[in-house]
Amino acid sequence: MQGTATPSGGGSGEVFLDFVRGLQRFLEELAASQGQVVATAILLGVLVGAVFVVPALLSRLRRVAARSVESGRAGDWLAALARYTPTSFQGVLLRTIQLVVLFLVVGSFLVVWGVTDFAALLDPYVQDRSPTLINAVQTAFLVTIAFVLSDQLQRAIDRLTLALDDFTEHQEEILLRLGQVTIFVALGATILSVWGINVGGLLVGAGFLGIVVGFAARQTLGSLIAGFVLMFSRPFTIGDWVVIGDEQGIVTDITIFNTRLENFDGEFVIIPNDRVSDRSITNRSRKGLLRLTLDVGVDYDTDIDTAMDLARTAMSGVDDIVDTPPPQVIPKSFGDSAIVLELRFWIDHPTPPRKWRAVSAVVREVKSAFDEEGVSIPFPQRTLKTRDGTVSDEAVRSMTADGDE
Repeated sequence: MQGTATPSGGGSGEVFLDFVRGLQRFLEELAASQGQVVATAILLGVLVGAVFVVPALLSRLRRVAARSVESGRAGDWLAALARYTPTSFQGVLLRTIQLVVLFLVVGSFLVVWGVTDFAALLDPYVQDRSPTLINAVQTAFLVTIAFVLSDQLQRAIDRLTLALDDFTEHQEEILLRLGQVTIFVALGATILSVWGINVGGLLVGAGFLGIVVGFAARQTLGSLIAGFVLMFSRPFTIGDWVVIGDEQGIVTDITIFNTRLENFDGEFVIIPNDRVSDRSITNRSRKGLLRLTLDVGVDYDTDIDTAMDLARTAMSGVDDIVDTPPPQVIPKSFGDSAIVLELRFWIDHPTPPRKWRAVSAVVREVKSAFDEEGVSIPFPQRTLKTRDGTVSDEAVRSMTADGDE
């Protein structure tokens, strides 16, 4: 194959073409002296090096630079570069190098086997300053800037999370996603402008499409908007014990479309966020303390103050009950067969298992204390009065639906 003539021109485009012509002459001479098969093997070796050797070298350089920054041996300029270099930069650089090598190897194959004149193929684009090439370079630059901005946004949100104790992971995620969407939407609009595409026409079309989609997916969009509201208003977080309408359980996940609970039967309940936002929500974990109540009846002949002291002392000995606020016993009402006392006690870090452990322990301790002091917890009783006005002294413990004992 004959070498191409050097056209007139200058600048960076001419330098690039000179490099391509020099590479092409080298490949032609290599194929002529060593043969096309040997030249092909060399090119395959270069490709394998780009796939396996270059990633290892970049990884090694990254580890060395990281150790230098951590140990303080690096200069201020290197530390600043590490702060503002995106963490994804290594991946972007690696893929760029591999794509460039792949492009060069494929072009070299074509030159070695005499398929095309690569320098002549690129000459019109470089010498005439083809708008396509310029737009491609601008697009690559804009994409790189967008990745850098996205990474800096991630770092800024991480610093904000460390500074604010009440900033949750879900708020961090939603803020990051909104920022990334904003960055890449702006990137897309800018790239369209670079390539001379009418953004206004696209926006008009997108507006009509948005109206159609909005009517077709009203419930989905409602759940989406409600999801954003929930993530920022934060009526509950993952791990909270909540009651939402008729459902209650532990919050296992909050997405932009639905909230997921695990109820106390081990079932997973998925509630659309629009249904969560229009129902009353009771968060039993938010305060960190939960008050529980339990009713117990004592005989009318019992000294109420003594019974209250016994119940209060019994509750104070339960491990699952906190000391502050202290347990309370309140005379609640006159029952049919007993004076009803309301036992009030608190548990911390409320969960259903802790609740039922505390309730069970209170029942056992209060029953034992009453038994030791002879305080009676009466069965349901009825006083029977005959037609002649006499009153029976017998107490009927229980009555069935048919009136039998």
